[in-house]
Amino acid sequence: MHRQSCDASARGPAHLLLGTTHVNQQRPRLVRSFIGDTERVTASSRLVIVANRLPVKQVEGDDGEHWETSPGGLVAALKPAMADAGEVAWLGWTGGLDQVEEPFDHDGMHLVPVPLSPVERDLHYEGMANGTLWPLYHDKVQPAEFHRHWYDGYRRVNQRFADEAANVAGSGATVWVHDYQLQLVPGMLRQARPDLKIGFFLHIPFPPPELFHQLPWRNALTNGLLGADLVGFQTSNGADNFHRLAIGLGLATRETKRALIVDGRRVRLKGFPIGIDNARYNAASSDPEVVTAAQDLRARLGQPHKVLLGVDRLDYTKGIDVRLTAFKELLAEERINPSQVSMIQVAEPSRDGVDAYVTLRENVERLVGQINGDYGRVGFPVVHYIHQSRSFEELMAMYRAADVMLVTPFRDGMNLVAKEYVATRYDETGALVLSEFAGAAAQLKDALLVNPHDIDGLKAAIVEAVEMEPDEARRRMRSMRRVVRRNDAIDWATNFLAELSSS
Repeated sequence: MHRQSCDASARGPAHLLLGTTHVNQQRPRLVRSFIGDTERVTASSRLVIVANRLPVKQVEGDDGEHWETSPGGLVAALKPAMADAGEVAWLGWTGGLDQVEEPFDHDGMHLVPVPLSPVERDLHYEGMANGTLWPLYHDKVQPAEFHRHWYDGYRRVNQRFADEAANVAGSGATVWVHDYQLQLVPGMLRQARPDLKIGFFLHIPFPPPELFHQLPWRNALTNGLLGADLVGFQTSNGADNFHRLAIGLGLATRETKRALIVDGRRVRLKGFPIGIDNARYNAASSDPEVVTAAQDLRARLGQPHKVLLGVDRLDYTKGIDVRLTAFKELLAEERINPSQVSMIQVAEPSRDGVDAYVTLRENVERLVGQINGDYGRVGFPVVHYIHQSRSFEELMAMYRAADVMLVTPFRDGMNLVAKEYVATRYDETGALVLSEFAGAAAQLKDALLVNPHDIDGLKAAIVEAVEMEPDEARRRMRSMRRVVRRNDAIDWATNFLAELSSS
């Protein structure tokens, strides 16, 4: 769901990806087969990535439409690991509707499109995935809806992904399934292809059993994940929640704290905190053009003493409205001087047709208007609100211009924005205010950790960040940069695949 963009240098370990000693480095050998009236594509792929979306998007250029690599965190993490793996396929939806695309190669990746109809998109993606699972897994910040026709659509789409993965994967291949949109796939794939090594990684939080139990389809979804040999989560807490759930539902027995037994088969559970392409962010932040852009940005802001920054999708889980409320109260209490502090809030568009998101946008824009109306000057608003997607270069300039980064979600699987900001602080300046309910808080312990539900505590953290002494800021940032550098995206993919290979 996030827009993080990384193209890491290629250093993926083929022996870990494939679990073999002899690797055919040619592209997958495609074979046409006919089952009934349906034409299918088979290949002897040794590694198959299964994700809701393909890592590309179709754009209009001078020569017509063409594919471009999407700016996504998953692409950043997996592309380097795939580079040396030989026979690799990536299955996913293109984002188009009623489009039947042939498999194709792009930017060193072999891509297999999985089609969706408008109805399937509405039921599977907009309905079950984002109307049921997303709010439930994020502590029901908004109520989750339970509709049988949503689940029916979700199940049909998951079956299509599983069938395609079974068709593409070679004998004994490794299949890595990703995220909450495809939780039934591992179980379906296990039934069809018991020879496969199957991994699953959940990019969002996994809720406590007490919340998950509300799902009418709790057994089916749990069994779906139990089809994997290795189930990965952003944090060890997510693994603990699933461990208790599976045992409590009577669908598995306990082997160890990190392993379950299902029908005599071992299922391992573990936290794998995802990282970013640290090298890319670190290098880009010191690029002369980015440095100049950051200086120009501060000048356009009126050269304030401190710049605060928030970069989020406009989503009710991100706590944008609470963050703005805290800032508004600090201005009213004169604990922050509006002539010395400016705030930039990027809120990238998200699901504008959904009532909860429309209400959130109205709330956020009302708060921005109130703050600027009460405390802004002609030509110098206090809050600069951007309801648009920003390019990688623009984000780099914002990260470099910002003295304080505000990352205050009510719940988040990881939140890579926090890590991106840290990676850009090559001079060890800046402060990070971070929600304790983001997965990143388990690693970035030298951030100013806050409970985003506690507005007074959030206000105190913002003031502390603004007034932090340079030596203290440097000590904290140095420690966080060390963590981000040691746990980058390539390490994440490598560690997961190594663990899966040994499962």
